[in-house]
Amino acid sequence: MKIANIDLGPRPVLLAPMEDVTDPAFRLMCKRFGADMVYTEFVSADALIRSVSKTEQKLNISNEERPVAIQIYGRDTATMVEAAKIVEQARPDILDLNFGCPVKRVAGKGAGAGMLQNIPLMLEITRAVVDAVKIPVTVKTRLGWDAEHKIIVTLAEQLQDCGISALTIHGRTRAQMYTGEADWTLIGEVKRNPRMHIPIIGNGDVTTPQRALECFERYGVDAIMIGRASFGRPWIFKEVKHYLKTGEELPPLTPEWCMNVLRQEVEDSVNLLDERRGILHVRRHLAASPLFKGLPNFRDTRIAMLRAETKEELYAIFDEIGRKFFGL
Repeated sequence: MKIANIDLGPRPVLLAPMEDVTDPAFRLMCKRFGADMVYTEFVSADALIRSVSKTEQKLNISNEERPVAIQIYGRDTATMVEAAKIVEQARPDILDLNFGCPVKRVAGKGAGAGMLQNIPLMLEITRAVVDAVKIPVTVKTRLGWDAEHKIIVTLAEQLQDCGISALTIHGRTRAQMYTGEADWTLIGEVKRNPRMHIPIIGNGDVTTPQRALECFERYGVDAIMIGRASFGRPWIFKEVKHYLKTGEELPPLTPEWCMNVLRQEVEDSVNLLDERRGILHVRRHLAASPLFKGLPNFRDTRIAMLRAETKEELYAIFDEIGRKFFGL
């Protein structure tokens, strides 16, 4: 599958853009486990053109993680165009436009999924950004604003007409936020539309290798994108890629191996930021790891993990988990 001239190979698996998750360290880890393309955290166009340093830091990418996309969001055409030009100077492989973020502080102000209530403006911004930069421009959006306005089949054609190089569709409406099950039927309908010729990337509830294969085979998408299922489980890309290639499950990963990966996540986060900020950043993702799902009486241990403030505290909890639950 290609996005413009970027060849991602057969049945690519992508790491979704996620705020407070897809920092450089996590992107690189997922890349090493098999992610075919990674996305930055979403970048505020308004903050970028105001040279907010924390926002500018999100443009830091490395050659080791390529191909990599930088994603921006905003609600004003001129601002989005100016931000796009700044992003282009950071030399990502792709510029992605976020028309899908459902959180109130973004969508409530008309940006992200809020654009689903103003399609003419969404198309104006898309067209203007495509015309303003030389790198491929893609879009990530949702099925529509709510259950009564699932407009994605028509919207996909309109966005394609603006000149985008690929479209990612999350199988929920904005009103659903992240609740309920992702509905892939309309994603499949977009892909089957004979007027569509750009790659269609499906997103939402891809949590197992078997589901990944089903999404390719049943809905015909060109690529899939994994988001929340990577929390505390960056090795999901290793599992999915192996299954797609062989049709067989990867031999079970040992708890010891998985715990060592989580320790590396901690080290990478601390090295990227500092101990205090690194621990605050990573601890909630570790606590959500499916490695701990179903362990008896784990609640107090999870709470302790969420309260840890130093590597020493966190590693002591890891050691306790290893002894108590895995016999390590």
